Amino acid sequence: MKNAADRAIITVVGKDTVGIIARVCTYLSENQVNVLDISQTIVSGFFNMMMIVDMNGAKVAFADCQKGLDAIGEEIGVSIKCQREEIFEMMHRI
Repeated sequence: MKNAADRAIITVVGKDTVGIIARVCTYLSENQVNVLDISQTIVSGFFNMMMIVDMNGAKVAFADCQKGLDAIGEEIGVSIKCQREEIFEMMHRI
């Protein structure tokens, strides 16, 4: 199993439009961020996706990846959050 320090949780939420998954996955692929798991649903026209990714071989620093995903979210009209898995787990342990 991959080290939790190398993994991140990415969430994408917003009105469903064509190409959301493609745009996010293209950005991750271009930056050598490996998608380990992905789940997505559409409820009443609203898109929700959660991804677990491996940042170990990434070409960009974690903070730069967050900024890049934020920019994509603004561009396509969705909210994209990227958190380190270990922080995500600690926040939800309380």
